[in-house]
Amino acid sequence: MLAYPAATSRQEKLDLAKEIVTRLQEKFGDTILAIGIYGSLAQGTDGPFSDLEMHVVTKNGSKLPAYEFILGEFKVELTTVEKGEFFTKAKELDDSWAIKAGAYIKVIPLYDPHGIFTEVKELPLQISQDAIRDIMREFMIWEPYETMGKLRNNYRLENFDYIPLAAKDLVWQTTKLVGLANKNYFSTRARTLEEALIMSSKPSGYEELVRLVMAGRLDDKKLVYECCEKLWSGLNEWFDEIGIDYRLQELPF
Repeated sequence: MLAYPAATSRQEKLDLAKEIVTRLQEKFGDTILAIGIYGSLAQGTDGPFSDLEMHVVTKNGSKLPAYEFILGEFKVELTTVEKGEFFTKAKELDDSWAIKAGAYIKVIPLYDPHGIFTEVKELPLQISQDAIRDIMREFMIWEPYETMGKLRNNYRLENFDYIPLAAKDLVWQTTKLVGLANKNYFSTRARTLEEALIMSSKPSGYEELVRLVMAGRLDDKKLVYECCEKLWSGLNEWFDEIGIDYRLQELPF
């Protein structure tokens, strides 16, 4: 087994990825249909401490173990998936769509004789606006609405230490909604906030609270709480503009 130092360059990662492809093919043969790099390396946003993330697509009915390990000081994650499941996952729409879609849209193929990665990259963007609105409606109930309830309760109870955490939660939840509303995926989780800020459709109050979170200026609990309330008002106005009504006027049963 070769010993590898922590990768410090893009080329080192690519060289390691090529060796992994060779090892996998030697071990599993034609069970493997495609191997490609996703994540920050595929997006071109990797740094010296970024993980190496790879899709390993196998024939339907052929399951291989997934691998996640540290080689020296370097993390490698091999996601193994059968072809049918790979295509199904690429078409999935949930509240984290804007975070996950890039893993299918942006892939560096290392072995792909059947053009699987070329075919799959079109699937995440085939979601309909109606489906997006349905997911946004469900997520609004599941997360932001509950977060605001907890934030208001704790502010009134003078549990002010919770306010910064709630603000971060609300920003993250809203950011996922912004990605969905714009049908735009994020290049990397580390840049979701800055990328969301330049998207065309977003609620009022969002930028003000995001700027506080990005700068770490969360010591003034009263100001942070007021910004959360402004964003909450903006979220509801934004939903009205988009045509999403998440409140019922009577019991659904």
